[in-house]
Amino acid sequence: MPIPIALVFAAGISSLDLAAAREMFGVNRAGAGLVDPWYDFAAYVVDPVQSCDACRIDRLCSLDELAKAHTVIVPGWPDVTQAPPTALVNAIRDAHEAGARIVSAGTGAFVLAAAGLLDGRRVATHWAHADLLAARYPRVRVDTDALYVDEGDILSSAGGAATIDLFLHLVRLDHGAAVAKALAHRLVMPHQTADEQAPPSSPSEPGAEDRVLTEVLSWAAGRLDQQVTVEDMAQQANVSRRTLVRRFRAGTGMAPLQWLLTQRVQLAQRLLETTHLSIEQVATQTGMGTAATLRRHFSRTVGVPPDSYRRWFRGRGRGDWSPVPVA
Repeated sequence: MPIPIALVFAAGISSLDLAAAREMFGVNRAGAGLVDPWYDFAAYVVDPVQSCDACRIDRLCSLDELAKAHTVIVPGWPDVTQAPPTALVNAIRDAHEAGARIVSAGTGAFVLAAAGLLDGRRVATHWAHADLLAARYPRVRVDTDALYVDEGDILSSAGGAATIDLFLHLVRLDHGAAVAKALAHRLVMPHQTADEQAPPSSPSEPGAEDRVLTEVLSWAAGRLDQQVTVEDMAQQANVSRRTLVRRFRAGTGMAPLQWLLTQRVQLAQRLLETTHLSIEQVATQTGMGTAATLRRHFSRTVGVPPDSYRRWFRGRGRGDWSPVPVA
């Protein structure tokens, strides 16, 4: 039987979390030589929400179904200053008491904490909200160094790309390492176990104690429209390539080219949100060269193509809501 997974879907949740969950659990993998049946993926909609084709949820579920799911996923919560809906909190608590596995992504940990599920437990959340979570729920052990935390029946991620790692970890738990490795290969992503997690990047000044790294990060960030190589950055920092790579990993948790790609994608997001530049022009200004290259990297990182991201972002700003289809 397919494993029932229910996603909590609310206005303003992370589109990356939604797209990653749908890609991991909502796509039939029988044709890829993976496990069949796969997952029974559905969403509980908290309130009217907007969706784009790339983030479409094909089946909706009720609160009662949510409480009976094998796994409940709470994406990054849009407003941690507001208490989550009582009915949702109760349903998640009921699901846990019935034996469900509860998963939070980033600020979704606030919903789990409100349900009392994190008392005395270690949890990962987004670095920008870790102090608030710890202050509001002093019995929760917030781990700011982990990309994701597996506490058995409660799992949590630091948000962003770390959520994709956590979802792949769920597949590994459910179907074994070989299937998880095959899925990672299918999705063109690295396959690592919980013990192989790299530290998350520092919030504002990665490696602030390393003046050389701070300067080269600023130098490279100002040249995203140019082809910058690892050798260029090493020369700018006046260190060897090996030393540069070591300092990058220590200060940002990433390899130099991985950090560069992350900066380029983030710049592309800002340009798509704030300008009317064509996809080709965005590709040029972000140093990705061609629209095809931009689409490939953007889709893999953000979870939706740049064209869909722009339509989704602008539609949200106008309040131009598209209903989530119900099967």
